[in-house]
Amino acid sequence: MKQIEFELNKEFRDRFQEALNARDNEFIRTSLEEVNPADITALLYEFNGEESKYVLDLLPVDVRAKIINDLDTETRKSFLTHYTAGEITEVVNHLDSDDAADILNELPIKTSEEIIASLDADLKSQVIDLLRYDENVAGGLMAKELIKARAHWNVVQCVEEIRKQAENVTKFYTVYVVDDFDRFLGKVSLQKLILTDPRTIVKDLLDEDIVSVETYMEDREVVEIMSKYDLESVPVVNVQGQLVGRITIDDVVDVITEQAEEDRQLMSGITEDVEEDDSVWRNTRARLPWLLIGILGGLISARFMGFFEKELVQVTAIAFFVPLIQATGGNVGIQTSSLIVQSLMKPGFVDDGLWKRLLKVFSVALLNGLFLGLIVFGVNWLVFGSNSLNLVVSLALFFVVVFASFVGTITPIILNRFGINPALASGPFITTTNDLLGLGVYFLTIHLLL
Repeated sequence: MKQIEFELNKEFRDRFQEALNARDNEFIRTSLEEVNPADITALLYEFNGEESKYVLDLLPVDVRAKIINDLDTETRKSFLTHYTAGEITEVVNHLDSDDAADILNELPIKTSEEIIASLDADLKSQVIDLLRYDENVAGGLMAKELIKARAHWNVVQCVEEIRKQAENVTKFYTVYVVDDFDRFLGKVSLQKLILTDPRTIVKDLLDEDIVSVETYMEDREVVEIMSKYDLESVPVVNVQGQLVGRITIDDVVDVITEQAEEDRQLMSGITEDVEEDDSVWRNTRARLPWLLIGILGGLISARFMGFFEKELVQVTAIAFFVPLIQATGGNVGIQTSSLIVQSLMKPGFVDDGLWKRLLKVFSVALLNGLFLGLIVFGVNWLVFGSNSLNLVVSLALFFVVVFASFVGTITPIILNRFGINPALASGPFITTTNDLLGLGVYFLTIHLLL
């Protein structure tokens, strides 16, 4: 069935609401008949749970399952409260094992157990196995559906088995090969199977140079491996080396999205996973810790400036340049740390040419500091005329840029070494640190040269 392009606009939404109110089933079915399930998902966010359920009940169960699976976690948990255990079972039976396990994990234990008891036999066994794993490890990401062959089969046997197994696998990119004890041996491409003599033994076609992941491996490591080797899927093995599942690229998309969101929130100084429509208290709680740290940094800065009260009294123009010094130090630190955080996402960054990278950062800092110092010196000379403070401010700015670059480089590396998310270094942490560093360098330069 060809799916049409769909545009959600106010006119269609209002017309659809009218159809819902009037229970115009024919219009609802017709208007959604050739629409991609992802677009229907977006439409249903416009309506409440009861209205959305009414719409979904008019659609084929496979489309219904796809739409429910596409809902974000919080919306789905709320939405499924309108369904009975039997209705959820019908939906879950049309999902892959990993998606089914994810949904069951979100439900109350009583409801989840009722649904598991009623699942199709094969899916039931797969889901029970998946529920043993935490959701943030490879075992929790993998799907049990895959195509596998025995090493001693010939090509004819292998192709016949592929036809049988493919009924339960929506997408497959390769055939995994195991021994009689299900120990993973390697893979065989579909192209080889098609082009090879039918009497050839699968073991003779085996590609043993293949990456696999263990069930206990963290999801971040799985993402790194799939990204590094540009994999569309990766086999999953247990501690005995037995093939137990596979992870496809669509399984890790949510992990990548969650990681990016977590890093973005840390860089913004938000300590919890929150959305704009979460409660006032939850949003306040997520923002407050780093705001308090920022206030603490400001109070320390004010106290620090008190140590140089004599210099401030003697040359009041010193205070004019405090915002410039702090803002520049903060910006340089965030720029540098953001680049380092991106690089740390690449395996081997710290071990592969670390000193070379640090030297490059230092060289960039020297050039930036030189250019900014000269610009500030020139502007001050035009505005205030020639005086010793111009030189002091320019020198201080130069050193602030160099030191801020160093702090922005070394902080995420240290955090990463201690297993702390380095994105933490790209937000208020660096800003507050470099505010204090900038003031220290600025007043120390003034104290020594004026």
